[in-house]
Amino acid sequence: MALSMEEQRILTQIEVRLSEDEPRLAHRLARLGAPRRRTRTIILAAAAIIIVLAAIGAATAAAVL
Repeated sequence: MALSMEEQRILTQIEVRLSEDEPRLAHRLARLGAPRRRTRTIILAAAAIIIVLAAIGAATAAAVL
């Protein structure tokens, strides 16, 4: 559902005021929406899961031998 022109105008005003009043917070919130950051987080999470599974597999193999 698209925003009306009035809703878009109000949202823009809120964004501008946030940037003026709390520039650090505005910057952090802008970074959260960046797709590149999400992709990197997903890749790191997948790598961590693979490492954990490999460690479990190695421990299981060592216990069997």
